[in-house]
Formats: sequence, structure tokens, C-alpha cells
Amino acid sequence: MTFRLPPQRVAVTGASGLVGTALVGHLRSEGHTVQKFVRRAAISRDEISWDPIAGSVDLSALEGTDAVIHLAGAGVGEKRWTKKYRSTILNSRLLGTTAIANAVSIIKPSVFISASAIGWYGETGNRAVNESDRGGDDFLAAVCREWEGAADLAGDVRTVKLRTGLILDPTGGALGRMIPLFKLGLGGKLGSGKQWWSWITLHDEIRAICHLMESKISGPVNLTSPNPATNHEFTAALARALRRPALFPAPSIALKLALGGFATEILGSKRVLPEALLNDGFIFDYPQPTTALQALTAFDF
Repeated sequence: MTFRLPPQRVAVTGASGLVGTALVGHLRSEGHTVQKFVRRAAISRDEISWDPIAGSVDLSALEGTDAVIHLAGAGVGEKRWTKKYRSTILNSRLLGTTAIANAVSIIKPSVFISASAIGWYGETGNRAVNESDRGGDDFLAAVCREWEGAADLAGDVRTVKLRTGLILDPTGGALGRMIPLFKLGLGGKLGSGKQWWSWITLHDEIRAICHLMESKISGPVNLTSPNPATNHEFTAALARALRRPALFPAPSIALKLALGGFATEILGSKRVLPEALLNDGFIFDYPQPTTALQALTAFDF
């Protein structure tokens, strides 16, 4: 990690998730004081009680906070998108972000960093998009609009909306699920393989969040590598990194049957560029998919 911030007091929701766990560990290793939001009574000084459904936050525990980082939300790839789970996906973001943003508007930290996703852009096909492009019109695009709109309730506090792409880490997420199959020689492209995947390593995700804590940027920021890859390119690079063949493509119909609505995210194409980050001087440690996947799988044999 290359960014060194002066010691700050940081409050984090979603601290037990893939990004949250890595972020909390990194911030503490850099000497920051980190408090984690918990959905129960706080039992230690590093916890803040909140109830996203009721909209309540322990404001007294937040006093003096320099940065609030809001990452909480139901996973979009955890379950089939039934009508009930679609409601869970939306409400977990809308209600939670509303509660945190309202609290931020009162305690006024230096910065409010709120999660969003590249789902904002909908299907982009081969067209490259950046933060100035319009939103899409599918389910996740609508969720992202509501999500980001709720973050605006923070008022005049500098607010950053993290439009994160596919996060690469061998311990979890999509890559964590793909590695075992590829190690067995059962991997391959998904669907046509022509769809663009916009990705970022967990390492660079954490570095970018730390960069944005100190930056003057506000508004949406794409957290994606400057080099999106087609699914065929990505899966071929993963197979090479693991020294395995990629001979077993997954047909689109099979993915739709297995994943339901979430298959649209796997088979859809989002070619998203991190223009705001690059213009602000951020340098990716892993800008290329080949070197990123080689590094992430180097000790996985």
C-alpha cells in the first residue's frame, strides 16, 4: 500500500465483508482509529450501534469522526433474484444509506465515502463509459440510482460514491469461486466470452479508498482497472496463471438456469473506465489483468 494518511478516526459499515475486512485491517495497520458499525448494542469502544431498518445510529459514538465509509448492503450474487430478494437488495442499500447519510449530515466528518457499483451504467456493450455517462435502465441500474441518491442526504459533507467493478481476490468474490474450478481444469469462458468485465484487485480497491479519503474529489468515482477485459481474455489469463486449460465454456442458458437474474451481470457487458481516479493522479499497482491474476494466484498451487 502506498498512501500514508495522517492518523484519523474512521467509522466503517460492512466491516465484516470482503472489502470491509481488508480496509479495517489496513487502516489499523497504518495507525488509524477504526470503529465498526454493528447491528446490536455496542460492547466495546471500537463499535457503533446502528439499525438500518429503523434508521437509527448512535450519534454520540460518531462524534469526532474524520471519515465515514459505508460499505454495507446485501450481496447481489448470494441468492437467486426472486421478487423478495430483489426487494432485499434495494432496501438494504436504500435504508442503510439513508440512515448513515442522515447521521453524517449531523456530525459532519471531513468525508463520506459510500459504496455504489458499476451496475449504474447498465449494459454498455463495446462502448467505454466513464463517470460522466448516463445510467442504465435495468434492475441494478435502478438500485444504484436510489443508492447514490440516498448518499446525497449527507448534505454539504464531501461525498464520494464508489462505483466498484468486479473485485479480484483469491479468498472470496467471483475469483474465489472460479479458482477451484480452473484448478481442476473445468474452467472456461462464460457465455459468448465477448462481454466486457470491468475489474479491480482488492489491493487497489483499498488503495483507492485511502486515496479518496485525502483527495478533494466528490461525486461518483469508478473503482475499476484502466484495462477492462473481455470474459474470454479474463478466463484465458486465469487459466494461464494457474497453468491449466480452459476447455469447458459455460453456456448462457445454463448460467441463466443456475443463477436466475444475476446471470445478466455475468453475461452482460460493462466496459467502465476510471477517469476520475486517473485524472486525480492515482496509479494502479495492478492495471493489467494478466499480471493481476498471476500475482493473485502465485501461491495457489
